[in-house]
Amino acid sequence: MSNTRRATTAVIGLAVAGTLTLTGCKNGNEELAPAPSAPASSAPAGGEQSAAPATPDAGQSSGAPAGGTPAGMAKPGQTFKIGETATVPFDYGKTKGGTIALTVTAIEQGNPSDLDVFKLGDQVKGKVPYYIRYSVKNVGTVDLSFTTVGHMKGLLGDGSEAGKLSVIGKFDKCPNDSLPKGFTNGQTATGCAVALAPSAETKVSGAEYWGNPYNSLSNGKGLVWK
Repeated sequence: MSNTRRATTAVIGLAVAGTLTLTGCKNGNEELAPAPSAPASSAPAGGEQSAAPATPDAGQSSGAPAGGTPAGMAKPGQTFKIGETATVPFDYGKTKGGTIALTVTAIEQGNPSDLDVFKLGDQVKGKVPYYIRYSVKNVGTVDLSFTTVGHMKGLLGDGSEAGKLSVIGKFDKCPNDSLPKGFTNGQTATGCAVALAPSAETKVSGAEYWGNPYNSLSNGKGLVWK
């Protein structure tokens, strides 16, 4: 790649024993964005998107403990329907104490050819991308400008994790930029995460958010939409 041009890079993690990591580049003028980091204690091999909070018992899994989440926040293991909203505590780097309303709005099947730009070759052969689209609303008092809401992964029909493709830079099929400047109370933005089904016969039918504090509470149980 030219030294004078930026590139979009993808890192693939497959939900199989022994994580396989590859990078692929697409030449262009895209700006690079930091790749989200995943804590070792909870980051799966297949793991890196609404105004009203959900009612306390909406879609809650039986027996799901609060696990240390603040009062009024979604509980570890809580399950929502696509389109329902979870109220989530949110920290990012030095930005602490935020609160967001997080809604998975759609899970859309893509085309395997969408992945050609990343030049991952046989590592994505036969796999089908799915785009997990979500909205984020700032319902707290902390300015969340330039933070990133990641930690969204896909789930297959049997509940197992789909493969994850972490995109660094721009990918028009599934844009996931940092939250904009001035992202204060009442502001809304959208995000997207790429999940990989292992074949055309298997679908990505759910999504799980496993960001802090859910990645360290109740055995890493996140929030599920399906």
